[in-house]
Amino acid sequence: MLLIFAALLMLSCKNENTASITTVSDLEVYTDSLFQTSIDSAQIAGGTILVFQKEQMLLNKSYGYASLELGTPMPRNGIFDIGSVTKQFTAAAILKLVEDGKLSLDADFTKYLDFDTKGRKITIAQLLDHTSGIGQAPDGKDEFTQMTFDEFPHKLTVQLAESKEFLHEPGEALIYNNVAFVFLGLIIEKVTGQTYEDYLEVAFFEPLKMNSTSFGSNTKVVKNKVNGYNYHPEGLQQMTYLNYFIPYSAGSLESSTEDLLTWTQALHSGKVLSESMYQSMITPGQLNDGTPVSYAKALANFSNYGHKEISHGGAIAGFSSFVQYYPDDDLYIITLINTIGPKKTGRFFGYEIAWKLLDKKEYVQGQLDFDANAIQGTYTGQTRGGKDSDGKQSIEIKSIKNGITRQVKGEEKIDTLKVYVGNNTWMDGNDKITIKNNEYRADKIYNYYILKKEIE
Repeated sequence: MLLIFAALLMLSCKNENTASITTVSDLEVYTDSLFQTSIDSAQIAGGTILVFQKEQMLLNKSYGYASLELGTPMPRNGIFDIGSVTKQFTAAAILKLVEDGKLSLDADFTKYLDFDTKGRKITIAQLLDHTSGIGQAPDGKDEFTQMTFDEFPHKLTVQLAESKEFLHEPGEALIYNNVAFVFLGLIIEKVTGQTYEDYLEVAFFEPLKMNSTSFGSNTKVVKNKVNGYNYHPEGLQQMTYLNYFIPYSAGSLESSTEDLLTWTQALHSGKVLSESMYQSMITPGQLNDGTPVSYAKALANFSNYGHKEISHGGAIAGFSSFVQYYPDDDLYIITLINTIGPKKTGRFFGYEIAWKLLDKKEYVQGQLDFDANAIQGTYTGQTRGGKDSDGKQSIEIKSIKNGITRQVKGEEKIDTLKVYVGNNTWMDGNDKITIKNNEYRADKIYNYYILKKEIE
């Protein structure tokens, strides 16, 4: 059935030659316009982008301001907080320790870190791929404030998370989990006897000569470190204070586009991990019921409109980042933005450039082959950032002519799912929605939700 479904997906793609950039100068002109428009409209303070393909640097350029207050232009190799792009360094560190025989991916993580799982076994691997089900922390303003002024907030995370209800049973869903990656950083420290920062420095940054990459700090003077800003409709604002030990090994590194190119190339060419550990890092696994997912270990790995993409983004106070690698196209795009906002993120700029260089193969709507009335109803389950107080979300599905509509409880917006690809499945961009057997299943790349139908 999976092979038939995959064939249907391939057949439902139409080749649409969206790539319109034919020269390096065309790429630069387009990118200049893209960034300048965003800067002039106060969507972002600035950013830097690097595009590298087939041993050629197509673009390596900075835009806007490193400091709005001083009017300081963005340096070419500015240093930005990279948020959750940090996670791939944490994952690589764990896998390197597995290589060295100091850890096992199948081991219960409580062998290395005291935590009450209420009788559940949670493996190191399940921390890495967001299937652990551990509750989120900090949860709410009060906990965030408590952690901000705590001397060791990364250790406080363990205490706070221990008191939370599990989001789901281990392996039954994939819900993006920062707490799990904080735990992994603590495990690295426990196993190595070094700080997380020191281990990464010795294992990766020094050997690869990544001189612009380090753990974030509110006190160190770092040459070329740019200021961060938050988007506001009335004008950009200074980023809020961040204690870097809150995101810790889930999101506290800072780096530059050139260092991240060095890292990405080294990772994908066998210079960081053994072949078996590398494959473990980039290969998505399955849920307990055998359902394949699109997220591996700190890296998404999926077909993006016909192109294999291995990538990860980051968003943290004042900064947004996105690192894209297209192995079949030998293409790297690295985007760092010193503003966090709702639209003009690193992901936005990265994809705008990608689809000027690559042919985007859109999905084509197929004909419904079942009675959609059978799936009408309300589906409820755990999601990341669900609307209900317990983090759950309810979605109402209604049948219309040749399709269905979807409405999230508590929202006015009603979506029409148009791109049907067979097997009770719709594509919503790259999100894959399957509704059958009284379940609403959403593969959203970084998350895989399973909502159950409410039976009257």
